[in-house]
Amino acid sequence: MKKPERVAEGVYIVGGPQITDGRDCCVYLVDGGTELALVDAGLGYSSRSILENIEKLGLDKSLLKYIIVTHGHIDHIGGLSYFRELGAQVVCHQLDCKAVSEGKPELTAAWYYRVNYRPVQVDIVLKGDLQDVVVGNRALHCLHTPGHTPGGISPYLDVNGARILFGQDIHGPFDSSWGANMKLWRESMRKLINLNADILCEGHFGIYKPAEEVRKYIEYYLGYYSRK
Repeated sequence: MKKPERVAEGVYIVGGPQITDGRDCCVYLVDGGTELALVDAGLGYSSRSILENIEKLGLDKSLLKYIIVTHGHIDHIGGLSYFRELGAQVVCHQLDCKAVSEGKPELTAAWYYRVNYRPVQVDIVLKGDLQDVVVGNRALHCLHTPGHTPGGISPYLDVNGARILFGQDIHGPFDSSWGANMKLWRESMRKLINLNADILCEGHFGIYKPAEEVRKYIEYYLGYYSRK
């Protein structure tokens, strides 16, 4: 297994298939100095390891204030209950709240992983197309990017002139049972391309950079699904 590592100043990867568990999404950490935020929480079996990885980076785990939910699938939200019990607040777009707070299996895709999900309350409900979550001295811009799920978001932040995008599950998959919509997804991908991000923190395949590689990655999937 790989160790947690720095992506950019104040941004780290602390969980994922090569770091914690093959079933986890990639879990990222944003360090705002006085506060920390996780972007997604993994499937749930590696929550303790994710917390230990925060400590391995020399950061204070007690500063963890937010878990930003990019969408309501089990491999991204399974660890929410663990971190919320430690005092972190769950942030989710209103259109994916039913997956998080009610745990409907058709919405969480828990059936695919054959695991049980423990529903949690959403503490901060995001609404509309763009809303900021301030993490210490950093602002995470939570952009609504429906398509993979109705309430999917793609947070991004700017650090020292570089734009870092958390674009989880750009590659799909898509299933109408959880509200996937290809037309909305294509529109969302164009939004992401227009952000001109320098670094992409992807949901299962890790880090892509520089900006040219970010654009190529997104455009590849736009082309791939246009041919299907």
